[in-house]
Amino acid sequence: MNTKFVNACNRIKQNVPPIWFMRQAGRYHLHYRNLKEKYTFEQLCKEPDLAGEVALGPIQEFDYDVAILFSDILWPLEGLGLPLKFDPGPKFGDYINFQNVNQYSDVEKAISFMSFQRDALLTTRAMLPKDKSMIGFVGGPWTLMNYACGDATVSDTFKFDYMKSVLIPLLIKNIQLQIDAGAEKVMIFDSGLKNMSTKFFLEKYSPLLMSMAMPQTAYYSKNLPRKCISKVVEGDWGGIGIDSRLEITGVLNSFENGFVQGNFDEEKMLLPKHTFMYEIEKYCDDIKKHDTTGWVCGLGHGIDKTTPEEHVHLFIETVRNRLS
Repeated sequence: MNTKFVNACNRIKQNVPPIWFMRQAGRYHLHYRNLKEKYTFEQLCKEPDLAGEVALGPIQEFDYDVAILFSDILWPLEGLGLPLKFDPGPKFGDYINFQNVNQYSDVEKAISFMSFQRDALLTTRAMLPKDKSMIGFVGGPWTLMNYACGDATVSDTFKFDYMKSVLIPLLIKNIQLQIDAGAEKVMIFDSGLKNMSTKFFLEKYSPLLMSMAMPQTAYYSKNLPRKCISKVVEGDWGGIGIDSRLEITGVLNSFENGFVQGNFDEEKMLLPKHTFMYEIEKYCDDIKKHDTTGWVCGLGHGIDKTTPEEHVHLFIETVRNRLS
């Protein structure tokens, strides 16, 4: 385990935070692109040795503190029976609607299908240096629901009932599968909320989310209204992730259960080198004026595929040097 990550999870004060990025094993990295030339995305996710190699690559290259299971949020939907291919992005052969919903509701069948994630986590953990931490992830229920329905016209009531009866039980079992395989925390990535009203989130969706809140899970969503964020931090989460719109020190003060991950603007990673360096140095200098207990340093969202590798090296070096 990584000491800095363990300290952040347990709200132990430290000057230098642990660092990991969403999508840190991805297309910006030559190591990943080379593997992708030889293997399909499905192979990289579902063959444990390959999943481990993908996850290990950025740890070796950039010295992140935390490795992330290499997988995809959509595999549970394939486990439920929805035909899924990546070409190169996800393409479903069917969508859930009123007529076929029972065909895509077998939670036990789906969690059995997900056993490749357990094998990938066990393999990755065995490959990792002992001073690195390991986390897993699942998709948020509303995000998965939108993928599952596609263009089908279904009501929010239909979505709510399916989430409650199928997706939430499946995701809870998927989370436990990952924890049992060695994931120290499991992130819930729920970026697909842009079509959800604040009223629906507060009155209907947040109670569903709270059933997934536990010390081993952490929640992230992008562009959440402040009222919704205030509701999220009431949960018994082991951590939360925030985007670059928010002042991270304010969230650190309001959420005291575990870590807060974020939130350097991922688009600033694309700036010319001298401008990028100014921005990351300013970010560090601003944040060091505050109590950063519980902070896990990262980006506001996933790293862009065009990010220069040099900027990732400079980001990690600058954060560690500037805050030490």
